[in-house]
Amino acid sequence: MSDSRDDSDDARASRDARDDERHDDEQAARLRRIDDAFTKAIPYNAWLGLQTVEAGAKGEGRIVLRLPFRAELVGNPVTGVLHGGPITAAMDAACGASVFLALREPLRIATLDLRIDYLRGATPGVDLFCRAECVRITKQVAFARGTTDQGDPDDPLAVVAATFMVFRDQGSVLAEGMKRS
Repeated sequence: MSDSRDDSDDARASRDARDDERHDDEQAARLRRIDDAFTKAIPYNAWLGLQTVEAGAKGEGRIVLRLPFRAELVGNPVTGVLHGGPITAAMDAACGASVFLALREPLRIATLDLRIDYLRGATPGVDLFCRAECVRITKQVAFARGTTDQGDPDDPLAVVAATFMVFRDQGSVLAEGMKRS
């Protein structure tokens, strides 16, 4: 009797592993589609090398982007600390992406306000992770917030609050690409 239960447990574990693998493959494909839409519509994102690490389920409006460390992004060659420009652009991109993922239909948006508080300098040679969440969408304005860290979300180097104009009468190629994801 215990042998059949062991076989049943093994079969269940094997099925669960296949399901997990299929889910991982689907998630990886979704992240690639988001990256493709994001970099084709905004070439600067491609130049920065932004990569989608994580994205919430459709309608959740959550995203994590990775900004790989590159020497050409350094602002101070003596210290090796990244310039604030690429960090600002990555945080704007993450907040905007979170809004696109939260919208019910693909619409054009534009950054209205982006407030960033830098809490500390980035450690040279280490990638950055920009985490953003769309917290509210009204008829004309979307609100997002986020952080940037170097792998530990509890130790951010910057925090951001952003607002975006939502153009209800205009579609967006970027939003269409992200919505398919």
